[in-house]
Amino acid sequence: MSHTQQFYIDGAWVAPSGGRTLEVIDPSTEEPFVTIALGEAKDVDRAVAAARRAFPSFAATSRADRLALMRRLLEAYKARYDDIARALSREMGAPIDFAQRSQAAMGTAHLARMIETLEHFQFEELRGSTLISKEPIGVVGMITPWNWPINQIMCKVAPALAAGCTMVLKPSEIAPLNAILFAEAMHEAGVPKGVFNLVNGDGPTVGEAIARHPDVDMVSFTGSTRAGILVAKAAADTVKRVHQELGGKSANIILDDADVARSVKLGVESVMRNSGQSCNAPTRMFVPAKRRDEALAAAKATVSPLKVGAPSEKDSWLGPVVSEAQFNKIQRLIESGMKEGATLVTGGPGRPEGLNRGYYVRPTVFADVTDDMTIAREEIFGPVLSILSYENDEEAIERANNTPYGLASYVQSGSLDRARKVAARMRSGNVYINYPAWDAGAPFGGYKQSGNGREYADFGLDEFLEIKGTVGYEAA
Repeated sequence: MSHTQQFYIDGAWVAPSGGRTLEVIDPSTEEPFVTIALGEAKDVDRAVAAARRAFPSFAATSRADRLALMRRLLEAYKARYDDIARALSREMGAPIDFAQRSQAAMGTAHLARMIETLEHFQFEELRGSTLISKEPIGVVGMITPWNWPINQIMCKVAPALAAGCTMVLKPSEIAPLNAILFAEAMHEAGVPKGVFNLVNGDGPTVGEAIARHPDVDMVSFTGSTRAGILVAKAAADTVKRVHQELGGKSANIILDDADVARSVKLGVESVMRNSGQSCNAPTRMFVPAKRRDEALAAAKATVSPLKVGAPSEKDSWLGPVVSEAQFNKIQRLIESGMKEGATLVTGGPGRPEGLNRGYYVRPTVFADVTDDMTIAREEIFGPVLSILSYENDEEAIERANNTPYGLASYVQSGSLDRARKVAARMRSGNVYINYPAWDAGAPFGGYKQSGNGREYADFGLDEFLEIKGTVGYEAA
């Protein structure tokens, strides 16, 4: 990879305006393995100017032209697929098998679905004598996270291309290599100059410059609620659209007619996957009080065979978490659970046995968790599950909704009708009944402090469009 200390601006790889750099750390070894350039506000200015120049012509392209570009991008991405998977594994610690079949696969899945969406999307509709038009919003600033990096990049870039927007991307500086490879694929696909621009950097510098920039029409941000608030404040002075997918503390209600052993097993695995670093992970598991012991036994039995190991090893189920800061935060929260009186079912503080280096966390399950405990309120973003007991459905629903977050909820039941009734009362952007297959066409986003707006398919495309009403378009 030859562009780690360059940015992609106006169709070319260019030198940064300043001299700041950052070592990217391999979380499995705690050692740096590559150095990237960090941008300044001047780099953002240059990228935004390029995107602004490119916008009129790209916004005027036909559906067929944009589809052709996106299909070329899909082929270029597939050609880089293995490189992207290896980069993801190295920079964020995803086990290589998981990086191959899940992390990198999100890129192809979202792009393919957006191509299908664009093929049939209605940009114009006549209502009486008024023409309703959906037009590209303009220049979009994109700020993406490290936990599902290429997923979030493609969730923003694909609909922006489909809409006819131009863009400036700031990927996470913690996991930036997949974004550089993606920019190379964009170039190989023949993206017009200025349509896509990449500036690496940190949030307080590059992220803030993007959010504040008067020539950026929209900011699409994925990350923590805390950072999302800062982005929204920075964007407020220019009244630009702010689209956000933020944190979560998702509830998983296992009803008393569910197969408890199966429901607990799949719930535990959902939390532990990606080393717990998923915003929609079902980290609060509500189980009937009378089934508590059964649930705890199933949880412990599920965690026991999950191997924590080096990302390069094929049989590793969990790799390290992404950084020292993340590791320390998770350790603090595990210790708080123990101090506040939760029952430690399995796991606990420290690294797993035999792993003395790397940001490895013991997959941990707590029981007898109460709603006021820190581990029940804060997003841990690690392989830590809280099991809470309840007496009846009403109590479970009320407590599940008692959170500032509202990204996802999960309901398990032997009765689909009963599960649907509970799902209808959940205050979250997504509800998953009986662990369904992932759906790239379902709207993804949250209520309350989990954000605003939606991603995936036509719901994601709509976020990048303005609505215009031309009254009197047809003669009366």
